[in-house]
Amino acid sequence: MKKPTAFLLTILAMLTGFVTFAQEAKTIKLDQTPGEFKTTELTLKPGKYVFDVTNKGVDHAVGFVITPKGETDQENHIQSSYLSKIIENGESAQSGEVTLEKGEYVYFCPLNPTPHYRLVVK
Repeated sequence: MKKPTAFLLTILAMLTGFVTFAQEAKTIKLDQTPGEFKTTELTLKPGKYVFDVTNKGVDHAVGFVITPKGETDQENHIQSSYLSKIIENGESAQSGEVTLEKGEYVYFCPLNPTPHYRLVVK
């Protein structure tokens, strides 16, 4: 039996690195200010995302959620998009890993009356 050559080992290492890289979630940073998110629309590619939200100046707890467009009732919330905790002024928290497929979604704060912001995945 032949021993693997350095070339084959290099190719295997490159492929392993590519598979690991392809599965990593991208982080999207959002700031919530009194009554609104500063980013009012997102256009993303299909894939895995983590949303990092900071409470900038809201004097009470805030949160974050994503839903399919037109389906904003709680039973349609994408559970993994919830933050790891509600956040007070000056705090940040991240969502779980959210897998988004092509389509239209909205994001908003489920604890406060913020507008529903457009999130397009194409």
